[in-house]
Parts: sequence; C-alpha cells; structure tokens
Amino acid sequence: MNSELQSLFDEHHVADPARRALRYAFAYACAERVRHRLEDARAIELLDVLKAYVEGRVDEAVLTAAAEEAAVVANRHRGSPSIDGSQHSAVSGTYAVAKALAGKALDAADYAAYSTVYGYGGYAVNEPDAFAPEHGWQVSTLKTLLAKNAVVA
Repeated sequence: MNSELQSLFDEHHVADPARRALRYAFAYACAERVRHRLEDARAIELLDVLKAYVEGRVDEAVLTAAAEEAAVVANRHRGSPSIDGSQHSAVSGTYAVAKALAGKALDAADYAAYSTVYGYGGYAVNEPDAFAPEHGWQVSTLKTLLAKNAVVA
C-alpha cells in the first residue's frame, strides 16, 4: 500500500464521480507501466481498450465489457513456467489491467507495484524498500495528472 498515494487520493477527492476521467487516466498509466510484464495477449489487447477509453475513442459499454473480460482473464492466468518471481509479476500485471479497467485506480497501482517488484525476484516483495521507486513514480504521476486536470476558477 502506497500511503502517500492514498493521501493524495483523499486530499484531491480522486474517488469522487467528478474525478472519473482522472482516475481512469491514472489507472491506465499504472497498468501501462507494466505492459512489458504481461504474458497474456488478451490482457494486452484489453489494456489497449483502456487506452482508447481514456483517449475518448470508445464508450462506456466497451469499457464495461472489457472490464468484465479482464477480470476473467486475470482470474484464469496460468502463471508462468519460469522458476523466478516473473510468474507472479505477470499475474500481478494482469490484475493491474483488470483493476484499471474496473476503475479501481488504487488497486491497479498496488498490483502494478507488485508486478514490478516481483520482476526483481520473488524475494523482493518482502523488502518494503523495493517498492519505494515504484511508489515514488505513482505519486509523481498522480501529481502530474492532477496538475493537468486542475480546474481554473
């Protein structure tokens, strides 16, 4: 859990319905960051649907269908035949996509961070400091999106 990110979410009311576009943009950024860790071609295609939604090229119905399918894809992920932590990295990355498509940005961020850290090796998830670079990136990215989406009075 990225406590600084949670604080930003709370402080800027990112969970509010009026912040939906911002929330999806952030969720997409987190999932896109672990694209290279995805092993399931359909998960990658579904991530592209999310990109299209964030860019306004697909509607709510397409997003909803993609979110439902992504949940199935994530729950059925077979893992990886590798002997290191990459199997968990791919699974976590796939869950990041599913959570992002569902609009659960904080969950997407958490799964993306786990995907990245598992990529270092399975042992790394037991080292809180291993998450620091990814958590820092997430906070910086949300701050950038907040600045771009600031309402000028």
